[in-house]
Amino acid sequence: QVQLVESGGGLVQAGGSLRLSCAVSGSIFSGNTMGWYRQAPGKQREVVARVTTGNWRTYADSVKGRFTISRDNTKNTVYLQMNSLKPEDTAVYYCNVRTALHGYWGQGTQVTVSS
Repeated sequence: QVQLVESGGGLVQAGGSLRLSCAVSGSIFSGNTMGWYRQAPGKQREVVARVTTGNWRTYADSVKGRFTISRDNTKNTVYLQMNSLKPEDTAVYYCNVRTALHGYWGQGTQVTVSS
């Protein structure tokens, strides 16, 4: 019953920006962590950024200073603002919500950064 739908991916030139959105439908418990993960060809899925209901934020070292994660609990949506994009940011980006009992994944959205 819980579904996550990502949007905002696309093709962008190096140095450009994109804003990803993840809309959550269905009911989830308050007290959760929302995050963005990515998987590049030939690589394992890795965490990019996470934010708790208390707005504690963590980032992968590779994106610190360039990406910003935020959430709007009224809209049940989590965002990832990506600035100063690099070709190595190219990946499928996945939205994730984790509660004490369950974890949920979106289908992913492709981000391609050209040089």
